[in-house]
Amino acid sequence: MPHTRSLAVLTALGLVAGAATANIALAETVTTAAARSGQPAATTIDAVMPAGYREAGRRTAVVDSEGAELVRYQRADGRNAALGGEHFSTIIADNGRLKGFARIDLDLVDGQLPTREEAQAIAMDFLRKAAPDLLPGLRISWIDPHDEPLRVTRNGRAQDLTLTGMKVKMRNEADGLWMWVIVGADRKVMVFERDIHWISFPGRRGTEKWLHDAWLVEKGYSVGQS
Repeated sequence: MPHTRSLAVLTALGLVAGAATANIALAETVTTAAARSGQPAATTIDAVMPAGYREAGRRTAVVDSEGAELVRYQRADGRNAALGGEHFSTIIADNGRLKGFARIDLDLVDGQLPTREEAQAIAMDFLRKAAPDLLPGLRISWIDPHDEPLRVTRNGRAQDLTLTGMKVKMRNEADGLWMWVIVGADRKVMVFERDIHWISFPGRRGTEKWLHDAWLVEKGYSVGQS
């Protein structure tokens, strides 16, 4: 009988130890998954949205056949609020993933751009926080200045300007999709887009351009008032 009781005790201890090991492994898996997913989209948006902007409208969107939502913010004082003007826009998938944002602001025009090395460092720091799942398969394709159009009104007259940032274009070799981070003259991320399908022939983007006002106008899309 003592021998039988000892076996029972050892078996129980083994089960407890096994359960503890499983719990530790599960906790590590959850922690790793959380680290790879990065901070919530709302946290990223709060960190990058310029001061003095408020929500102006939102609409449903489709990104590569998946549901998403486009939200547009404009300056509270109404400056250059029309399509093509100043705005901060986000596109968030229905699963909560931040697919991208654009910060098109007059204050970024004509500033001194960061160097390629500075832009790369800023881009990597941003991805570590906002989209760490992209890092394992990331390959930098090139880093160069990139222009975005901006239409403003000065003294009652419309004027077309060019907003330039330093673009870090990258490819996720795990799935073949493209991504980029554009760093503005203020050394902050101006544009972020991820999971971009590229059509090799005839050489054009396949993923919808919800963050680009010229594309919205071309497609006849509007962003309804909130």
